[in-house]
Amino acid sequence: MNRRRLLAAGWVWGLPTVPAFAQLLSQSLPASRHLSQELSAANRAGQPLVVMVSLAGCSFCHTARRSHLLPLQRAGMPIVQVDMRSDAALNDFQNHVTTHDGMVRRWKVTKAPTLLFFGPGGQELAERMEGAYLPDFYGAYLEDRLSQARVALKR
Repeated sequence: MNRRRLLAAGWVWGLPTVPAFAQLLSQSLPASRHLSQELSAANRAGQPLVVMVSLAGCSFCHTARRSHLLPLQRAGMPIVQVDMRSDAALNDFQNHVTTHDGMVRRWKVTKAPTLLFFGPGGQELAERMEGAYLPDFYGAYLEDRLSQARVALKR
């Protein structure tokens, strides 16, 4: 099948084209693979590790990621994503192997998106941001939590 037919078939079936797929990938946060290493790197940089618990197909997750978290991550904020219902392997803060969903259950996260702010030893440094907030205030709440986490990290 030539390229034109392949792209047309993707359009008919609702599949993303190559440029659209590349754009989707560029709107993703890195999936966590090794929380203790990610946390160590964040803390060495003087920052908390921000973990976004996400759910596939969650429009609120997409909005929070696109509008707030990706710009912060591109500016250097250490942010990773852990996915509800995912069986992707993940090493926890003590280097034990689990899955993304297993970690979500251990944290007792039930809403997506949820943001967690971690410091040394996997201690939460600020109140979690659970669920969707009013779009006009999400950034302000996020900055407040980051500020709380940075202050706690310095102690």
